[in-house]
Amino acid sequence: MNLALKDIRHGLFRFVLTCFGLGLLMTVVLAMIGIYNGLVADALAVVEAPAADVWVVEAGTKGPFAEASSIPADSRDTVARMPGVAEAGAINYQTVEAPFLDRTLRLYVVGYEPGRPGGPQIIAEGRGIGTSHFELVADRKTGLLVGDTILLGRSRFTVVGLVEGAMNSGGDPAVYMTLADAMALQTELAPADQRVQAARGAGAVKSASVAAVIVRITPGADVDLLTATLRQWKHLAALSQIEQENILLASVVDKARRQIGLFLGILLAVSAVVIALIIYTMTMEKLKQIATLKLIGAPDRTIIGLIVQQSLILGTAGWGIGLTLILLVKDVFPRRVVLEPFNVAVLAGIIVVVCLAASGLGVRAAMKVDPATALGG
Repeated sequence: MNLALKDIRHGLFRFVLTCFGLGLLMTVVLAMIGIYNGLVADALAVVEAPAADVWVVEAGTKGPFAEASSIPADSRDTVARMPGVAEAGAINYQTVEAPFLDRTLRLYVVGYEPGRPGGPQIIAEGRGIGTSHFELVADRKTGLLVGDTILLGRSRFTVVGLVEGAMNSGGDPAVYMTLADAMALQTELAPADQRVQAARGAGAVKSASVAAVIVRITPGADVDLLTATLRQWKHLAALSQIEQENILLASVVDKARRQIGLFLGILLAVSAVVIALIIYTMTMEKLKQIATLKLIGAPDRTIIGLIVQQSLILGTAGWGIGLTLILLVKDVFPRRVVLEPFNVAVLAGIIVVVCLAASGLGVRAAMKVDPATALGG
């Protein structure tokens, strides 16, 4: 006879309710882990999307993501002729807000040259951009569908394809368009603003430039040598793909990542305390029953097994409920939630350790119980 299961059946409703409450707590813990991973994944998604080896940016800047970068569009031709360069493409980034149906979309616009590096690598639905103007490929998170049209600036664009996982560090979904369209969108101003500029004598609107030139090198070429050569130019700087990713994580999302990480640590500590308190309380409530077991001659291993087994069942049930709930609702979150098997396994290990530690406190209390207590009122 398994005393742990017998005791659980005796107070089944209370035990199930406790497991569900613990499961909700585990859901929050897993959500924070997923949000933390999602923040990093979103930050790196737009950097990894072009599959670049080198980023050529404005001299004195850290690239188009950490700070503003503006270089002449014809820099691409100069870079493309350098030894070791297989492909080069100019690229532009900007954030815009656009009305669509009954809501306003905040979009991260990526302008690239079709046929050159910078565009989406995999089209999940539809096709890539096939004309010079007024077509775009959107991330699914925008809510746009193939065939939809959306007004950006003074031009209306048609959605011809969809991609997945294209975000900026702020979680804004990306849309891809031709570089010509992106540069036109960059320099467009509302008519009222144009009148204000004209009244102030500002003259013509400053012509657009590109944010960066992305480079793919030939097999066997030396990335360090290429970046060192580019850095000798006064108006350009160069960053390798790894340097660009490190800068992005260190400067753009570092504070948010540390804040979420700190909150996650606090949440894990609170969860450990709550689990320990629940298990210890369950043990203390059974002291009279434990005294009875001792009185009838039950060995210590039976009492220890009762406490440890209930602790592990409680922790495992809470972990399972939490994992199930987060998998059901993670796509509803406004930010991407990324849960990796390693994270789930580590949390399971933490719960097992906490349950064993908490049951140790319960076992210690149970071993001190006087069998004569069972004869009391």
